[in-house]
Amino acid sequence: MQTVAVNIQDGYMQSFINYVQTHSENIAIAKDSNIEQDFYFYGRQKELHQIRSDIKSGTMEMLSQEQYEKEIEQFFSELEQ
Repeated sequence: MQTVAVNIQDGYMQSFINYVQTHSENIAIAKDSNIEQDFYFYGRQKELHQIRSDIKSGTMEMLSQEQYEKEIEQFFSELEQ
């Protein structure tokens, strides 16, 4: 089974529900709690997976806490100058 997101025009919703009911052996409708809680969930998830992939492949460096703190201090120091 595959999952897709469907945008339905307000006036067409009942027709869509009727269509789904007549084809219920092939279609299941479920509310996605991720979207209900965070409209941008899947976009953020995709971005996070890309960042992790970039870190694993070496195209992006992941800083240690110590490195991060040094870089932030340097950044603010340069801003003050």
